[in-house]
Amino acid sequence: MAIAPPSLRAGAHALHAILLGFPIALFSGALVSDIAYLRTAQIQWTNFSAWLIVFALVFGGLAVAWAIVSLAMGFRDQRRDGRLAYFVVLALMWVLGLINAFKHSQDAWSSVGGTGVVLSILCTLLALAAGVILHTGLTTREIAR
Repeated sequence: MAIAPPSLRAGAHALHAILLGFPIALFSGALVSDIAYLRTAQIQWTNFSAWLIVFALVFGGLAVAWAIVSLAMGFRDQRRDGRLAYFVVLALMWVLGLINAFKHSQDAWSSVGGTGVVLSILCTLLALAAGVILHTGLTTREIAR
């Protein structure tokens, strides 16, 4: 069985996967810097977390917009292949990330302690879940063609 050359559509999915890689890395980095703040109490770690969360929201917003377009284009398709689940996970990641950004705009301990770190954990897990959904959909549909 020969592997077909990558199509334009597969290239678009690869670009989307690269775009999704930013929120995965940035939310994970925010979680790490939250943990570093909880262990050291150095205020700069909360600033790092806030910056990482904002950039994760920017790139996550682009990924959400892409998912909306993908969902709209394939709405009449009988085999939605998890597009709706992917969009819901991404949208939930983005909304919780926005709440997390507002939480991290508070002063020091109140920005990270308790709620802030829990929101960072949830955003990281949702970003990873979106990556898994996108990867399994990409490998089974596009690469096999």
